[in-house]
Amino acid sequence: MSRIGRLPIPVPSGVDVKVDGQEVTVKGPKGELKHTVARPIEVAQEGGEIKVGRPSDEGPVRALHGLTRSLINNMVIGVTQGYSKTMEIVGVGYRVQAKGSNLEFSLGYSHSITVEPPAGITFRVERPTQFVIEGIDKQKVGEVAANIRKLRKPDPYKGKGVRYQGEQIRRKVGKAGK
Repeated sequence: MSRIGRLPIPVPSGVDVKVDGQEVTVKGPKGELKHTVARPIEVAQEGGEIKVGRPSDEGPVRALHGLTRSLINNMVIGVTQGYSKTMEIVGVGYRVQAKGSNLEFSLGYSHSITVEPPAGITFRVERPTQFVIEGIDKQKVGEVAANIRKLRKPDPYKGKGVRYQGEQIRRKVGKAGK
């Protein structure tokens, strides 16, 4: 069996899990998330934990087994602790400002760029060159962070742009460095 898939998911106190056929709903102090499980995978709630099972050992079914367990575990973590990504901006004159719930970026273009948070996502500006994306859905937090990073990708020559905190940028030597 899948090493990840066979692990039971502990349900902390204050979290309510409902399994209705292929629909799994997780409610917690931070919100509610729903997920529809792919067809051959079975999800059962036993006591204070959730178990994910599979009917056969075929390749695609084995792949869905571990994936489903990870997705449900991420939902439980999301409604209890939440997820966040810290991003930083490097470059002279590059900065970010909070305008209500939106973010306004100055990234060296002739205009400023305004980003609105999708439902379930909040922005927090810590410094003019650092901000945090927070939410309960891990995939949505990562997707919003990736879309913001696309506004000005880190330059391989000078390293300027929007990047994840702690991200290492592979630098290239310019034309003078033969």
